[in-house]
Amino acid sequence: MIDVQLLRTEIDAVAKRLSTRGYTLDISGFRALEEKRRQIQTATEQLQSQRNALAKQVGQAKAKKDEGQAAALMRQGAEFGEKLKQMEADNVAVQERLREFVSLIPNLPHASVPVGTRPEDAVEQRRWSEPRKFGFPPRDHVDIGVALGGLDFDTAAKLAGARFVVMKGAVARLHRAIAQFMLDTHTTEHGYTEVYTPYMVGGACADGVTSLAKFKGDLFKIEDRDLYLIPTSEYSVTNFVRDEIVPLEKLPLKFACHSPCFRSEAGAAGKDTRGMIRNHQFDKVELVQIVHPAKSYEAHEQLTGHAETILKKLELPHRVVTVCTGDTGFSSAKTYDIEVWLPGQNVYREISSCSNFEAFQARRMQARFRNEKGKPELVHTLNGSGLAVGRTLIAVMENYQRADGGIDIPSALLPYMGPLKAIGPAR
Repeated sequence: MIDVQLLRTEIDAVAKRLSTRGYTLDISGFRALEEKRRQIQTATEQLQSQRNALAKQVGQAKAKKDEGQAAALMRQGAEFGEKLKQMEADNVAVQERLREFVSLIPNLPHASVPVGTRPEDAVEQRRWSEPRKFGFPPRDHVDIGVALGGLDFDTAAKLAGARFVVMKGAVARLHRAIAQFMLDTHTTEHGYTEVYTPYMVGGACADGVTSLAKFKGDLFKIEDRDLYLIPTSEYSVTNFVRDEIVPLEKLPLKFACHSPCFRSEAGAAGKDTRGMIRNHQFDKVELVQIVHPAKSYEAHEQLTGHAETILKKLELPHRVVTVCTGDTGFSSAKTYDIEVWLPGQNVYREISSCSNFEAFQARRMQARFRNEKGKPELVHTLNGSGLAVGRTLIAVMENYQRADGGIDIPSALLPYMGPLKAIGPAR
């Protein structure tokens, strides 16, 4: 969440910046809550002062052996105590209302984020490689995979309904090879520690990385349990540092985690219903960094480059864009999207989002480190897909397709595919 002190001291500037995201800050609502909090605080301090003065008077009365006056003063002190208990309860209630109010406010966009409201307002930073020119009309991954017998959407629908896929044979092996290749690259070349985490997290963990109240509808909840299937392993890995104080010398922390991801896609009804672009279940290799605040934007560039490396090694054309304010995720201060070229759709499609959350998640999680002066300070958190495995499979299938319906295996994946150098058409 954003710093409540910013709302107390610079609320108009905060509101103006948030408006670039399409978010309208309820200034009067916040000020009303703040006024109530201040009133309770002032009244509490005054009553505490009166009770302290009364305690001295009790002591003086007892010293004079005036038991009657002492008893009367003690009765008055007991009344003050009851009033203070009620004030403390009122303070807890208004503080909780303030927290709920602030927890629904998105992060402030970084000054370098382009202002806009649509995906088209993103600013392209760079492109890598030119799309391949085919000597035949390129097909999309659905037509390729179904014809090869490697993608089975009908069986998946029988098992679980729409937006699922069953992979078979060499295509399933290729999917596994991609994930293994990603993990090997990030752990041996980029310095990440591989981790394996639960596929479910508690509500506190979900709320630590975003607003559970706001995005609960996008998650799959376990019935009668305070557990949610993870939409990305960001939810589990980032919470490693929840309620922790990390020693300065341990920073940065860098983790890579391969996991399935589960998303209800409640806010994406009717979008990308063909194939594997937007499924309820997909695999991803997630990159998470926990860093010193002074180094988070340097780390953001580095992490984005790590994700890009996978595409370069696979020789897949792609581009990097800075997402505009109105399209930036709730918790992010700045996001780069990496978009891979899909010839079957004749378009660049997102394959990774790499975000710097600054202290937004850390404040929700109370994730801190001891700074150079030994004092606790909030860390900065970052993450990005390194990459979405299913979408990488799609990109490989479409960019390496052959006229006969087969798929050539990228050279970087050959060590993971045994004797296979290509996936041929079904006979």
